[in-house]
Amino acid sequence: MVDEDVRETVRAGGLLAQGRPLLAMLSGGRDSTCLLDVAASLCGPAQVTALHVNYGLREQADDDERFCGELCERLGVALKVVRATRPSPGQGPPNPAGNVQAWARELRYAAAEAAAEKTDALIATGHTASDQAETILYRLAASPGRRALLGMVAADGRLIRPLLGVTREQTAAYCQARGLRWREDESNEDERYARTRVRNGLLPALRAVHPAAEANVLRTAALLRAETELLDSLVAEELGGALRIPVARLGELPEALARLIVVRLAEAAAGTYVPQAGDRVGELLALGRRGGRAELHVGGLAGAVIEDGVLEMVRLPPRGRPGG
Repeated sequence: MVDEDVRETVRAGGLLAQGRPLLAMLSGGRDSTCLLDVAASLCGPAQVTALHVNYGLREQADDDERFCGELCERLGVALKVVRATRPSPGQGPPNPAGNVQAWARELRYAAAEAAAEKTDALIATGHTASDQAETILYRLAASPGRRALLGMVAADGRLIRPLLGVTREQTAAYCQARGLRWREDESNEDERYARTRVRNGLLPALRAVHPAAEANVLRTAALLRAETELLDSLVAEELGGALRIPVARLGELPEALARLIVVRLAEAAAGTYVPQAGDRVGELLALGRRGGRAELHVGGLAGAVIEDGVLEMVRLPPRGRPGG
């Protein structure tokens, strides 16, 4: 039975078996509906609270909210609703679709974090294996570096993704087997969104090349994640807990390890991803050979400082807007 298979996959992942309250993000779509039902089944309804955010961006938004209320009542799960005010022209995010998505995502996760903190609850999202494949392909096209191929992690602090081992087709089949309706969001088919173009254009093209393309992408990401843990340990061992390294030592290391160390130092200073910093190793070594003090912007908000033969990274202030 597909519903039993999905529950067993989630149970085997162990993310819902930690004896903590659970806050499940609920949009009303197939994936979040599946997540909520599985969570209520495995954790017990009393341990689960659903969070629905009504952004007010779609005519159907209030219908989605009512649907979520009816679903939670049926499952015996508490529901928390957050209603957002749609940004006015000149306020909030600009009109482009991607910026509206970013605004909604930030609002959603901020609301979840605020609600979960009160009871030390875990926050569960309905991301599936299908979302994982799309994320990897999108990041591969949009950003450089090995991290682009790693995809989303199953657990990150209190945030968990119990359905990463389940496909979108399986969540639909689960809901059908359980007699659960779900809501369709037509914006998921809006070609203005890059994710939609990946889902409707790139993935079908890859499946035409090989029917197991999606599974192969996911398997590659899993292998790279395991190998990344090894590489990260080598970087940590070389740095020995410090956030600096003698430039002479950097020049003695294999090129790949030197690149990883520079990226680690840059990202530790900037507090965000700076994969392009690895491309500046040659310039850093050249500056080190010149002697004296030298500075180099290595990407993002990260700047390299070489002094007395030692490389450190500092966080740079954001660049001002033109005319500001």
